[in-house]
Amino acid sequence: MQELLQSLAPWLNDNAIFTPSTLAQYWEGFVNTVQLVFISLVLGLFLAVPLAIGRASPIRAISKSIWLFTWVFRGTPLLIQLYIAYYGLAFIPGARESILWPLIKDPLYPALLAFTLNTAAYTTEIFYGAIKAMPRGELEAARAYGMSPMMAYRRIILPSALRRALPAYGNEVIFMLHASAIASVVTIADLTGVAYNIYARFYAPFSAFIFVAVCYMVLSFSIQGLFRLLEKRMLAHLQPR
Repeated sequence: MQELLQSLAPWLNDNAIFTPSTLAQYWEGFVNTVQLVFISLVLGLFLAVPLAIGRASPIRAISKSIWLFTWVFRGTPLLIQLYIAYYGLAFIPGARESILWPLIKDPLYPALLAFTLNTAAYTTEIFYGAIKAMPRGELEAARAYGMSPMMAYRRIILPSALRRALPAYGNEVIFMLHASAIASVVTIADLTGVAYNIYARFYAPFSAFIFVAVCYMVLSFSIQGLFRLLEKRMLAHLQPR
């Protein structure tokens, strides 16, 4: 990255907005955005799979508890959840004296907590819907082979449900990328935060924010293309011949 900026330095020095310094800031914001979204999605996915199984459980205490979790996080704005995680956790009695205080006061970890729980709630409902939409023939085939419920989930239900949930989950990934723009309100130097700082410095809102909008568009269409390739590969058996 440094070599690229040095090679562009003669052209950039004639531009008040896009200088080697500001492009380095944009690159840092780009990396921070990708890291925040990627880690949140991975953690949320690991939470969502067992939660979706529990959501489909015939035990009402389990299914209703998970339904309440998804109802709360899907029914409240992500910005409010971020504020609660960043500002609210610090006011829990004993939080400042606990060993977790270095993590609580760092804006990255409350943002990760809020984003992870939010995407876990949406992904749980996506996977739950895919599980409930399983064709009865597949379930009956699993029983005919003498599979236990656990084995049927592992070999039949989950693989089929995850494939069918892929298009909806792709939309959730793009939604989380766009929603990550609010991370700047808790002082995280993501793409939007960097754009705001550059706008405040140069008073050039169009240049700063349009450049960031292009960055988000590149990321969004890259994710969209990746999921289209995955859908063609994993859902080929559902395509009409």
